[in-house]
Amino acid sequence: MNKKVMFSSARNGEKQQDRWQTPSAVFEQLNEEFGFTLDAAAEPETALCEQFFTAEDDALKQDWQGQTVYCNPPYSKLRDFATKAKEEALKGATVVMLIPARTDTQAFHESLSDGEVRFIKGRLKFQQNGQEQDAAPFPSMVCVMGPNVEQNMKKVTRDNLKG
Repeated sequence: MNKKVMFSSARNGEKQQDRWQTPSAVFEQLNEEFGFTLDAAAEPETALCEQFFTAEDDALKQDWQGQTVYCNPPYSKLRDFATKAKEEALKGATVVMLIPARTDTQAFHESLSDGEVRFIKGRLKFQQNGQEQDAAPFPSMVCVMGPNVEQNMKKVTRDNLKG
């Protein structure tokens, strides 16, 4: 089991442990569906969109309005990013987040469950420093918020994220 994912920077303060890159196939499917214009939680060397925010830019203080946003946030700041995503969706942005499927959290109940939630069957293999890691020790979900996004929950697979 990959305990590095489970015991991330939220517990040990190691910034590197909060840097888990999206699996390429997952991003490609979602980008094909949504056509992202902004990666809200990126690093220059791993950004998935031409326009992106780094930790130094602090996406939580930036305006996402009018964007189609992809966000695989640092899990130590999940609640803050969920709140920001909901706020920006209410202002007109479409926000798609790849996050752990933790339905018991305040972030889920206060922000993420207001839109479409896609529970991904199986465990994803995130990347670190460009290398695929072992399967995450937690399930993942895709949360979609924005104009014309209806509240809905469904099961999807890694190979068909549309469901």
